[in-house]
Parts: sequence; C-alpha cells; structure tokens
Amino acid sequence: MVAAALFDEKGRWLMHRRPSHKHHGGLWEFPGGKVESGENPRNALVREIQEELGIALEIDALTPVAFAEESPNESPRPIVIMLYKSLWSGPMPQALEGGEVAWLTPEEVTQLAKPPLDVELASRMLEKA
Repeated sequence: MVAAALFDEKGRWLMHRRPSHKHHGGLWEFPGGKVESGENPRNALVREIQEELGIALEIDALTPVAFAEESPNESPRPIVIMLYKSLWSGPMPQALEGGEVAWLTPEEVTQLAKPPLDVELASRMLEKA
C-alpha cells in the first residue's frame, strides 16, 4: 500500500474521509491505495491519486517519509503502508470515489478519527515537521 501526505504552502495536509460503506468507513486517512503487480510504489501512488482525487502528481516530487505496518498478530497478511510527501499547489483535489477531502493543519489532523496505521503515519509526519 502507498499513501500521499500532500501539503500546501500554508502547511496544511490533505486528508481523505473514507466513504461510510468501506472498511474503516468515516475515518480520515492519507489518500492512496494498493500497489498492483508490476508497479513500483511511486507509479502506483501517482495512479491511485489520479483515480481517487483527479490530480496528477509528479513522480520526482514524491519523497518517502515513513512507513507503518500491521503486526503479524493482527492479520495473516499484514498491511504495510509507505507514505510519500509532496507539495501540492494545483486545483483542489476531489473525492472521486466517495467520502470527502479537506486541507487541515497538523494539529487538526492529530484530532481526527483515523485507522490505526494512519495514526502511526501522522505521528511520524509530526516528528519530522
């Protein structure tokens, strides 16, 4: 799995609220998704963000910043999320697959209800900020 910590010139982060009918529905996350067979993580993230938010990220602008992984005790196939950051100064991303998106300060992000791995990723982003 890959995710994007998009930030703007004001230091806000873009967060996505998952549609209510999906796993972790109603929780806020860093947007992203699965790496398909034959894809490298950056290419997968560019594709996922285009599909989910309707914006085109530049591969060279993606900087890896953190990863989070489930414990092997949580799942027979633990999830690993690689988080990349990038400045975004283009048009407002849209939640094309449902849910909603919002630009939030780091403090606001820490207060959001998030899936466990996104809690860990947000904490690591704050450490590096």
